[in-house]
Amino acid sequence: MAGDQMTRLTQARIETLACTALMRHGASETQARALAAGVAAAERDGLKSHGLMYLPTYCEHLDCGKVLGQAEPSLTRPAPAVVVVDAGNGFAHAAISASLPQLIEAARSQGLAALAIRNSYNCGALGYHTERIARDGLVGLGFTNAPASIAPWGGRKAAVGTNPWSLAVPDGQGGARFVIDQSASVVAKSEVIKRARAGEPIPPGWAFDASGETTTDAGEALKGTMAPAGGYKGVGSALLVEIFAACLTGANPGLVASPFSGTAGGPPGTGQFFLAVAPDATSGGAFAGALEIVVGAFAGEARLPATRRFAARERNTREGIEVAAETLATLEKLAGTAA
Repeated sequence: MAGDQMTRLTQARIETLACTALMRHGASETQARALAAGVAAAERDGLKSHGLMYLPTYCEHLDCGKVLGQAEPSLTRPAPAVVVVDAGNGFAHAAISASLPQLIEAARSQGLAALAIRNSYNCGALGYHTERIARDGLVGLGFTNAPASIAPWGGRKAAVGTNPWSLAVPDGQGGARFVIDQSASVVAKSEVIKRARAGEPIPPGWAFDASGETTTDAGEALKGTMAPAGGYKGVGSALLVEIFAACLTGANPGLVASPFSGTAGGPPGTGQFFLAVAPDATSGGAFAGALEIVVGAFAGEARLPATRRFAARERNTREGIEVAAETLATLEKLAGTAA
């Protein structure tokens, strides 16, 4: 079957095709390039649910106006250590790329700095953005909110999104020692969407149906709510992110944000919040030594967060990125390069 056949592409080829597809559907070059780089990086890192799988949705949302492809991020500096961006209902990636240099400069001069983004959109894999902060030698902490899909503990009606947070820690050599990127739900909603499209069941404990009962039917799960990770503690994690990514940025809370899937509603208007900390400014130079003590406990069989992601990155950079024939056909069709 065509869907079972695989081909290998370079990260650069995926990025070029994705950029072409996005521009063909109305994105400016600036908007398209920033998002295409994130899509290609997700494929490189083995994060398929945040890669090419999402490209048809991005193009659909450009077509229907959920994302404004010609948006130009507007940046202000209300305080020395604060960068604020109105994404103008464009892609989050363009807003983040336009403002990260100022965040990093501010963190280096002030010791720590914050970046608040409003009127934004799904930012893909959050760890992709915090890792960029870590590569500049700073500790990066990121929050991004999403349309409501998690109910309060004991409730049935969604109140907050899956709301990921991410921590990226620098290794002192221009890379990240480790990256944590986790949602407040047991799994990212995109994993349920992926199985619903494929007609596959989901494991027990991932989600609840509309009546609040646990379900293994991906379609029924999408009508209900996502299960919070760690029970009531996951709800607390989602609330933490909601305060930073929505309330502190002036973005839409998940309750009023339109869905990231489908064409219903206008732009979701969600937000992102990033903190960048210069480790030696706060630790008096003790950061690197203390970090090695902490990560030393993960030697041997134990794995630091993102170990699998970094291994996939190394392998895919060396061997090429496996892309299903069906996915490639869709990509080439969207880009207008199909034979």
